[in-house]
Amino acid sequence: MTSSRIRGLAVGILSSATFGLIPLFALPISSKGASFELILFYRFLFAAVAIGLMHRIKHGSFRLVRADLAPITLLGLLYTGSALFLFRGYSYMPSGVATTIHFLYPLFVSALMAVFFGERLRLIPLIAILTALTGVALLMGVFGSGIPVDGVGFVIVVISALCYALYIIVVNKSRIRTMSGRKLTFYVFVAAAGFCLIHILYIEGKVSPLPDAASWGNIFLLALIPTVISNLAMVVAVRNIGSTLTSALGAMEPLTSVIVGVWKFNETLTLSSVAGIGCILIAVALIIFAPSNKKQKQETYSS
Repeated sequence: MTSSRIRGLAVGILSSATFGLIPLFALPISSKGASFELILFYRFLFAAVAIGLMHRIKHGSFRLVRADLAPITLLGLLYTGSALFLFRGYSYMPSGVATTIHFLYPLFVSALMAVFFGERLRLIPLIAILTALTGVALLMGVFGSGIPVDGVGFVIVVISALCYALYIIVVNKSRIRTMSGRKLTFYVFVAAAGFCLIHILYIEGKVSPLPDAASWGNIFLLALIPTVISNLAMVVAVRNIGSTLTSALGAMEPLTSVIVGVWKFNETLTLSSVAGIGCILIAVALIIFAPSNKKQKQETYSS
């Protein structure tokens, strides 16, 4: 196993695991009356400041050319859509179930990469994705006892998954794939914060402060852990192991989210849920120990 592959696998797991912590920091804020749009605005604003400072400390350049604007704007729109639809899904179902349904995005990535880019899906990653999706179904109670999922909520979260799948593909296939990870992430967060601001001003007419000090603390952690860390790790993973493998490693998202739901929000963990978690762990193991495709072009990452 090459060092590039090991690095890609490690940061891919880190990205998906930290992304699954979103409910831990977001739901306590929304429970105090803050809108999802407001939470996302502060999340992306703080994340942009953090990653911008990090990039400046490393003496990175913020220079863009005109051709970079379109893909960065598209990425910002997709990332905002993914986050907003996922947050909306929390209104219809437990956070663990919503994040688990969101994990359908590897299926979208694989299908879109095969249809539009002719990428051949190798056997072991395919088995891993199918195993992980079986785990998702078990967590949702498809094969036994579980929590009924509202149809509207399901569609909302599936849209979130589709947005995230497109985000991963655009990162891998657009002209900005060679851009520094920190620089790319900074501009994506700036664009996402801008879209959220426009939404807030259109709906509410002003930007309100968060309810209390605890909410500000949660928004800082939300911006840092499942936003800055998760996104940077995802960019590195995509460039080292590709879109399909990175999306398959997203199996850690529902696992983390279910654990958070049970621990923090008293969500139920059934036998079906335990079996689903086992399937997800097996899927991750299959991805980690699968032999690399030597014919696959290795993608480089510039920090």
